[in-house]
Amino acid sequence: MKRKIGLIVLLILAGVLAACGGSNSEAQEKHVKIGYFPNLTHVATIIALENDYFKESFGEDVEIETKTVNNGGLFMEAMATGAIDVGTVGPGPLLNHYVKDPNYFIISGAVNGGAVLVGSKHSNIDSLADLDGKKIAIPVIGSTQDVMLRKSLNEVGLKPTTNGGTVELFPAAPADTATLFHQESVDGTATQEPWGYILESQADGELILNWDEFAWGKDSTNTVVAATKDFKDNTAHTENYLKAHIKAVEFIKDNPEEAQNLVIEHIKDLTSKEIDKEELEVAFERLEVTTYVNEEVVQEMADISKEAEYVDSNDIDGLIDLTSLNKLK
Repeated sequence: MKRKIGLIVLLILAGVLAACGGSNSEAQEKHVKIGYFPNLTHVATIIALENDYFKESFGEDVEIETKTVNNGGLFMEAMATGAIDVGTVGPGPLLNHYVKDPNYFIISGAVNGGAVLVGSKHSNIDSLADLDGKKIAIPVIGSTQDVMLRKSLNEVGLKPTTNGGTVELFPAAPADTATLFHQESVDGTATQEPWGYILESQADGELILNWDEFAWGKDSTNTVVAATKDFKDNTAHTENYLKAHIKAVEFIKDNPEEAQNLVIEHIKDLTSKEIDKEELEVAFERLEVTTYVNEEVVQEMADISKEAEYVDSNDIDGLIDLTSLNKLK
């Protein structure tokens, strides 16, 4: 009799646990957490939000939650803790995490280019070779701009001080670099737009390498759409996100001025800071909005990250999964 009662209790518990698991799964199905940065290289995400493309694509039954971060490290931490399911980030931080934990994927491109090398007025930098002995700001260690700078330094035989070279890489938020320029605390920066042009117009910055010259030039995959494994494996969610993303890319290409105005308002709402229209127009000319992913460039980024000892391996086989994207194109 006791054995029979025990069996009944176990069956009831199993049913309760199954129900709870089903509820959690159902909740995940109806809740999508999108992450991005409040800057121009995340313009596709901004436009998809402003034009309600995500809401239209996912439907009324799915709640869209957004989270903004200021660098790729914070983005990946948020992904690892479940605060972000999908969104836009640089390939550098993404591949660094993938090597350690292959549960994050590139499912589309977002922006090529959009990054520049700017020198401060006091530094007397006229070319890459002049970075010898200089202190250069980067958004964060292991960021895409960090990797791009290392690529460019290699071309002129220079290395960062962390690898026995003479160029000091100094992590600093892009929004803080104008102050650093005025204080003469750094000699230059590898940064994304619109911060590059803001430094030129507001901090006497001098453009050393434009977006089509810096690192891989126009082929530089600067921003991608990243997704967790759970999100990617949900084909419906992945396709709904990418439908909105593709629609945003097309809108930006067809309506650049309207897209710029939407970005200005969006960033102002997020940061209480208004980007100058002229600055944004110039910055907009320094990037290409796209769904294309240059897989060779991403692999070379992994090679550079390994050389920098950010990761133990440059094996990123499986990181890029464009199955759903190719299905929709």
